Parts: sequence; C-alpha cells; structure tokens
Amino acid sequence: MACDLTLGRLEGCKDALGGIDAVYFVNFGDLGTVTLGTDDEVTDATGTFSAYKYDLKGASSYEEAINSSRENGTTFFAQTLTLSLKGLSKEQSKQLKLMAWGRPHVVIEDRNGNQFMMGLERGAEVSGGGAASGAAMGDMSGYTITLTAEEPTSANFMDGGIAGDPFDGLVSATATIVVGV
Repeated sequence: MACDLTLGRLEGCKDALGGIDAVYFVNFGDLGTVTLGTDDEVTDATGTFSAYKYDLKGASSYEEAINSSRENGTTFFAQTLTLSLKGLSKEQSKQLKLMAWGRPHVVIEDRNGNQFMMGLERGAEVSGGGAASGAAMGDMSGYTITLTAEEPTSANFMDGGIAGDPFDGLVSATATIVVGV
C-alpha cells in the first residue's frame, strides 16, 4: 500500500534554531516543470525565472498544519508564512500589492540551513496583513504580511541549494536572484 511508513525516527539533538533568515518569491508558474525526488524534495525545474529575495530578522515565522479527515478520506497541508518587514516605502507598497494580486511560490530559508517551498502546486495567497507607522518612537514602522497555501503534500525541501541560493541544485533551471536595496 502506498501510504505505509518506511522510516522510524530517533530523538533529535537540541541543536535546532527557530526563525527564518530569508524568503524568495517566484511568480506562479515560472518554475516550469518541477521534478521531485523519492522524498518529495524538489530536485530540478525547467523554468527561467527571477526569485525575489527578502532578508528577514525578528518576528517572521512559518507554520504548517496537517488537515486529515478519516470520514472524508482527505489530507492536505495548510502552510502559513507570517512576515514582519521593517520600514515603509512606496516601492515596497507596490511590490506587496503585486504579491497580493498574484500567488507566488515561496522558498523559505530557515536558520538551520533548510530550504523548502511553500505553495509548489497551487501557489501562496496573501491572506492578511497591513502597513503601520506605530504610535511611539520605538514602535515598528513597516508591514506585516500573512501568506497561506493549501497543498496536497507538506512543503517540499529544495535539493542541493546553498545558503543564499536555494535554486543552486536545479541544474535545468535558470534562476536569477533579485535582491532589494
């Protein structure tokens, strides 16, 4: 049967770190044909695309919930990315508007060196957020953005990526990482 387990798990060490270092946005569909390995990791893609890198510090987070119903025979994974982006600008407001209108694929690079893709099949939707200037001098002036995706599998790890370039292992893809100012 295809849903039988194939591995156990030992108790892990206490050496993991929480948090996200960066996210990369790729316009929906630009990845081309994506190839998955035996562990559902992204091993290749055929597209020519730009990946828009956002460096992060502080309160940004990623969570994934498993939604499974025995009665309905369904399982899906609800992926939620919450971003806290410091600073307000007309250029960033425009980019966030475009993000809200689209449904990008999002690669998340965590503080443990893991890189995984949210919204591989259906894209990620901006589901909330806003801009705030704060009230007191020490308050955050910037944006909070929540993106959500519902996918048939958990977020797919990237195979062969390196820190700062999660697309390095995709030999058939032509990826250009675009960094901001």
